Amino acid sequence: MASIFSKIVKGEIPSYKVAEDEYYYAFLDINPLQKGHTLVIPKKETDYLFDLSDEELAGLMVFAKKVARAIGKTIPCQRVGVAVLGLDVPHAHVHLVPLNGGDDMNFCNPKKQFPAEEMKACAESIATNM
Repeated sequence: MASIFSKIVKGEIPSYKVAEDEYYYAFLDINPLQKGHTLVIPKKETDYLFDLSDEELAGLMVFAKKVARAIGKTIPCQRVGVAVLGLDVPHAHVHLVPLNGGDDMNFCNPKKQFPAEEMKACAESIATNM
């Protein structure tokens, strides 16, 4: 069965796309820790990050680095943090979260909500800075 992320890549479920290439896809998390919280995934459905080939894992991280730089240009933050949890969705993914303090990336914190227009504008701004 296809993961929710595979359905997003195929356009079956809408997303706030930030970036895409032949192998990877980046989109805003709909339950963000911070404004600009982005998920980066391989298009190839693989459950566990470390089941990716060395080349796929390296490619994912290089793609994530480009996205993180664009987030940093878009969202006022000291750094863009990276986390890999992989327990909620059976599809390898990396979280990129704008950081201004140590608790900004605490996944136990309540998730933030932003209006659809603000999410769309944020995704477009990050995409512009790619």
